[in-house]
Amino acid sequence: MGITLSNGGFTFELERDWAKLPSGPDWYFKDVAGVGVDAHDRVYVFNRGPHPMIIFNKDGEFIKSWGEGVFTRAHGITMGPDDTVYCTDDGDHTVRRCTLDGRVLMTLGVPHQAAPFQSGKPFNRCTHVALSPDGEFLFVTDGYGNSSIHKYTKDGKHVLTWGEPGTDPGQFNIVHNIAANQDGDLFVADRENHRVQIFDGDGNYKGQWNNMHRPCAIYKNAGFDNYFYLGELGPAMPVNWYIPNLGPRLTIMDEGGKVLARIGDRPSPQEQSIFSAPHGIAVDSRGDVYVGEVTWTNMVGGDRGHKEVPPGHLITLQKLHRR
Repeated sequence: MGITLSNGGFTFELERDWAKLPSGPDWYFKDVAGVGVDAHDRVYVFNRGPHPMIIFNKDGEFIKSWGEGVFTRAHGITMGPDDTVYCTDDGDHTVRRCTLDGRVLMTLGVPHQAAPFQSGKPFNRCTHVALSPDGEFLFVTDGYGNSSIHKYTKDGKHVLTWGEPGTDPGQFNIVHNIAANQDGDLFVADRENHRVQIFDGDGNYKGQWNNMHRPCAIYKNAGFDNYFYLGELGPAMPVNWYIPNLGPRLTIMDEGGKVLARIGDRPSPQEQSIFSAPHGIAVDSRGDVYVGEVTWTNMVGGDRGHKEVPPGHLITLQKLHRR
């Protein structure tokens, strides 16, 4: 029986062992950086283990894997409207558009060639992709070695870049994730500035949401309930690791930035967190939520960041079954 999580009228049953991996020493998740769900509710798990993309059906049964020898360091996954998937690799500074069975159709960036640090030129450790509602444009957050967003046509022509390091509107401190709504506005997880910034498709600043702690993942659920799902990493420094109400957690918000629910937040220092480091989020047609976590250097429920533990002992992929 799973753990029941409820807040703000949302109730989920936590299923940590939902995904059934094949047996063998190289079948494990090492940091699930991104999660995607296709039109048939198949779940695509983009991770940093030996098999970068692992696909499951809606019941968690293994279908196939791909990406071996292609990806260096999985970071972001975005499902396209045309049975394609955009895979952002911050280890080799590329975005690859792939078919659902792994054939590479387009590559943005030059593999293993980073743009100069904080130059604003694509890419230096890019992080994620969002698509315009009509599918004509894609937007790449870039990322760890830049503080920029790049706009491309669907066939890979660079159109526009905006952003720079800083804390003012239109500036970023680790531009980590991005999602678009049905009007074409862009919602950008400006992680270390503890906010989500909002822009139109031409890079014009429209506002921001501030009531969050290190937003890492952001997913716009255009199907089931039209809400935003955010993964907040929570504290990074030992001085506030165990302060309550800072995460790590899953936050559900409406388009106006109102918090509807916070799931998994630790209410007191003595209680163990449900999440460790939520990094990628997707929602299927039934409203079930899949949370990928990057926990390779974290002890589960213990001293975070002090020692490595075997992959089988890590929280890496969790399913929240909507009740």
